[in-house]
Amino acid sequence: MATKKASSRKSSRRKYSKGASKSVESAMRRRKKGTLRRGKSGHGGKVKSRKQAIAIGLSEARKKGAKVPRPKK
Repeated sequence: MATKKASSRKSSRRKYSKGASKSVESAMRRRKKGTLRRGKSGHGGKVKSRKQAIAIGLSEARKKGAKVPRPKK
């Protein structure tokens, strides 16, 4: 019984905000479409990696002020 309460409490705390997930969704769509590019100016080439697309989406969300944890260093 105690484990069920602990798991429900843990699920109520969100690691990422809804805005962050929207940003990641948008980045994933742009990756599939072929318009997501690397680098600040976008001259780095197309992003093909799924992980890279997620990282770009989270970075954009951070810039917008969404609740996203700091990247690990």
